[in-house]
Parts: sequence; structure tokens; C-alpha cells
Amino acid sequence: MRRHQRRGHRPGERGGVRWGAVSGVFACETARSHRIEVRGLALHLLEWGRAARSGVLLLHGGAAHAHWFDAVAPALAGGRHVVALDQRGHGESAWARPPAYATRDFVADLLGVLDRLGWAAAVLVGHSMGGHNAIACAAWHPQRVRGLVIVDSRPAIPAERLAQMKERGARPPRRHPTLDAAVAAFRLLPPDTNADPALLAHLARESVAWRDGAVSLRFDPACYAAREPVDGWPLLPRIAAPTLVVRGERSPILTRPMAERLRSEIPGSRLVEVPDAYHHLVLDRPETFARALRDFLDDVDAGEAGAGPSARPAAS
Repeated sequence: MRRHQRRGHRPGERGGVRWGAVSGVFACETARSHRIEVRGLALHLLEWGRAARSGVLLLHGGAAHAHWFDAVAPALAGGRHVVALDQRGHGESAWARPPAYATRDFVADLLGVLDRLGWAAAVLVGHSMGGHNAIACAAWHPQRVRGLVIVDSRPAIPAERLAQMKERGARPPRRHPTLDAAVAAFRLLPPDTNADPALLAHLARESVAWRDGAVSLRFDPACYAAREPVDGWPLLPRIAAPTLVVRGERSPILTRPMAERLRSEIPGSRLVEVPDAYHHLVLDRPETFARALRDFLDDVDAGEAGAGPSARPAAS
């Protein structure tokens, strides 16, 4: 296990990010960075705090990574064990060979991570693809999920979007001659954002790495080409954990009517809308999101304390 350190540049290359602008700001500065083996894959995670009132597992979206939560994790870690995971094929985690990127593969990884962390159950916080995987995990394994936060995530991927993903995944990855060039080419998808430029520069640098003689995204294209998502809509009534649905006011992904449908189909769930935020609301309004998430976590803890030890089934 090690403290997170920024990776050095190739000899003679300074890189494209002015680290002084973000030093001491983002949670990865104080995170414990390490890898665990789950189902034969090395999965990387960032970790804060010690096991305490609750374990919180942060799950990024597609083509993203654990650093998506670097502006949020500090507000959550007080008294809690918080982990941001690089899901398979993303960030510093291994690429599955042969490609295995079905929802069930991601969910099986989550169970393995919980086991390795010694958590009987956790609060899952998933953005976009991470939310889709968290929905499935909460429905299929309710005894392992003590709380669920769905962050601008739709339960099912439209057929046309899935076709676009598979076509995009079939292309060779973009390769850049330098870190500067790769960082300059970095873009969010979808691109709309209100995020602080320093945060975007930080994410750009954490999103790329040298691989096979060039710089490319830390993302396995097969995650798109071999993606096999389930339809999560029929799973929603099976979710037993307290659930918070969060959407960005300006998000084109989780529309207001879809968010209302999510809220209505998950028993006892609630909906929060983050003002002036797009799909990447974790980046656009990290303070607002962290406040809503912290309040939800406090409610989950208080509810379990009031209900006593029988509030949640024992893990099998």
C-alpha cells in the first residue's frame, strides 16, 4: 500500500499540468493508493479513513476513473471508510482478457472488493456507468448494499447509444507522442461542464499514461466494444436499500422525467437535483453534491442505529 503520488513524466518532459494550482486541494493527495486482486484481475483503488460507521464505495462512469471523486471524497471521509475504485478496464486497474465487460462482470468485481475490504455491506455511490452497475448490485445482492446513490445514471442504455459505443470501441485508441499532447486532447463525454479548470487539468493528467511507446487514455476500448449492459428498469422494484437519486439540472443523460420515474419505481427513494450542473455534476458542483451525499449517509447511519441489528439481513 502506498500514498498516492503523481506519476513522473518521461525524462525531459514536464507534462501539461501546473501542479502547483491544485496541490493540497484534491483528495488523492492524502489517499492510500493500492491494488487488490479480485477474480484474477488487479483492481486499483484510492482509500481514505478507517473502518468506522460505514463503508462507502465510489464508482466512476464509463471511460473515467477513481479520480472523478477527488473533489468530493474529503467531505465524506470524516469517521467513514471511503474507497474510490478504478473499475475493470479503467484507470490503473487491469484490462480483462479476453474482454469481459458485462454488467455481471462489474457486479462480481464489486462483491469481491467488498470481501477484500472486509465489508459485509456498503453504501454504493455510482455515477453514470457506475450507477448502472450499482443498481444491478443492489437488486441482485440486497444483503451487500446498505445504501445506494444513483448519480445521473440511467438504468438502461438506449440501443443507438450502445451501437455508438461498440463502434467507437472497435477503433484503435488515439495515440499521442507526448503527455502534453494527450492532456491537451482530453475532453469529457458529454462535453458540457461547469467544472473548475484546475480540476479538469488534474483529471486530464490522471486520465492518460504511456502505453506501448505512446500516450493514450487509461481505458480499455473493449469496455465499449464488448459492453453487455442489462436492462435495469425491471430491477428497480427489487432494491431494498435506502436510495438517493441525484441528477444535474442541465443533464442531457438523466432527464427530469426519467429521474422522476427512477424515484417512483425504487421503494422509498428520494430525488435531489443539483442546480446549474450537467451530467458530470460530481465535477461541476462538488460541494453541493458532497453536502447532499453526506446528509444521505448520516440518514442511513441514523436509520440503522434506530432500527437495531435486525435492520439489514446478514451477508451470505
